[in-house]
Amino acid sequence: MITTLHIKNIGIIDDLSIELGEGFNVLTGETGAGKTLIIDAINVISGGRFSKEMIRKGENYSFIEMNLYLPENPIAIENNIIVSREIHTNGRNSCKINGRLVTLTELKEFMNNIIDIHGQNDNQKILNSKYHIKYLDNFIGDRIADIKEKYRALYKKHIEIKKELKANLGDDKEKQRKLDLLQYQFDEIDSANLKENEEEELEEQRKIFMNSEKIGKALNQADMSLGEGAIDKINEAIKAVEKISDLDKKYEDTLCQLKGVYYEVQELSRDISSLNSDMYFDENERNEIEERLDLIFSLKRKYGNSVKEILDYKENVENEIERINNLETYNEELKAELQKLEKEMQELASKMHEIRVNVANELNIKINKELADLEMPNARFITNINETDFNKNGIDEIEFFILTNIGEDSKPLAKIASGGEMSRIMLAIKTVLANTDSTPVLIFDEIDTGISGNAAKSVGEKLKIIGQSHQVLCITHQPSIAAKGDVNFYINKESQDGRTFTKVRKLSEEEIINEVARIANGEVTEIARKHALELRKTA
Repeated sequence: MITTLHIKNIGIIDDLSIELGEGFNVLTGETGAGKTLIIDAINVISGGRFSKEMIRKGENYSFIEMNLYLPENPIAIENNIIVSREIHTNGRNSCKINGRLVTLTELKEFMNNIIDIHGQNDNQKILNSKYHIKYLDNFIGDRIADIKEKYRALYKKHIEIKKELKANLGDDKEKQRKLDLLQYQFDEIDSANLKENEEEELEEQRKIFMNSEKIGKALNQADMSLGEGAIDKINEAIKAVEKISDLDKKYEDTLCQLKGVYYEVQELSRDISSLNSDMYFDENERNEIEERLDLIFSLKRKYGNSVKEILDYKENVENEIERINNLETYNEELKAELQKLEKEMQELASKMHEIRVNVANELNIKINKELADLEMPNARFITNINETDFNKNGIDEIEFFILTNIGEDSKPLAKIASGGEMSRIMLAIKTVLANTDSTPVLIFDEIDTGISGNAAKSVGEKLKIIGQSHQVLCITHQPSIAAKGDVNFYINKESQDGRTFTKVRKLSEEEIINEVARIANGEVTEIARKHALELRKTA
């Protein structure tokens, strides 16, 4: 539900915040006070079109922010969501969801699952025939859900196999061209006889070759230093300490340590001498290392960022060559699997079709009953089901049609011309589908256009019912509808310093009675108040 709506610089709205309530929210007030501007602002933050003329005169931007509370809603990562949209006169457009910048398309897709505005055709999912099968299946419920889930698993596999077959059934020339390329790539990698970690080992060897002169000089100097002086000096120290080693334990220990150092230095001297004598750098070997590294670098540019990736690529190429060489047999296996899948899909799709045909009649009867309550006794709602090729929902294409007057042809919902008829049709459908519709917020703009009396009373009752499972916002001029509100707001405008401002006030129970009386009578009289009290009691 919408908890808070903040609007800034839209038409005559300067800076407005509304805290909406659960259930049925009613907006009433003066003509031209800004009621429709509030709905327009909600449409804008839902990703709808925005005209620069909507920006308040003298300002250079408009801003709309909405706080949403969506408990257990599958489209929301968090329960509390803040959505905002800011539009400037220079065309700059900033959309955010919980502080994260999103595109206008992303905003529209997100909000399309949260708010349904009746009176703004571009935001009504129920007018879009692609959603009609979803509405019907939600109405059917568990009777079709398990079958549909099994069917969709098969349909996904069906799509994958058809896609693979299409890719496999190219012409022979193209196939041979691809095979030649793959064989060339395989041979090039295979002939290189690469080994994992080879590049690192070669780089180490190359590093030694590049520093051969430096290494030789250092080893030679170390060898000479140890051989010429260090060992002899340590030996002299040993002889000196030997003369006093029997005088004290500490001298004896020192002698042992000196002898240990002597033997270690001797061993180290032999190792360094060996390294020095083994120093040999073959220019041919160096060239071979450079050529090998160049080859690896060339293969890395084509097939991967490391030797391992190149070898993995070689394995994939080998598998693809084998697959292409055995393609005819493989395709036959795919076709057989596809045939088996289609048989299973047909069985499940036929079951779903039968269920939909039976339940569609039940849906038609319920909606037609609601239409009769809304003073459209001659209207007929029709669920049109056509069989077609396999699709994600089975073999059915579904579209809702309506016949509004005797003697006329039925038409798709989207082609209903009358605003009053459209509002009542939408209301009838929403009343029946309320418990299956996951859209949490429903907004009805001027739904009472062209109705009065019993029809208006029925509209109020339907909105009240829908408000039990959704948050409903409704602008109305009918007392019988206003009296049904769970939360009522009064919209008026005030002038100050040559500017007009829209004001919104949440009404107390006493103020609701007075507002219903004002709507019914034009002014608040005692008789009008009694009538308003009666309407309120029945709510």
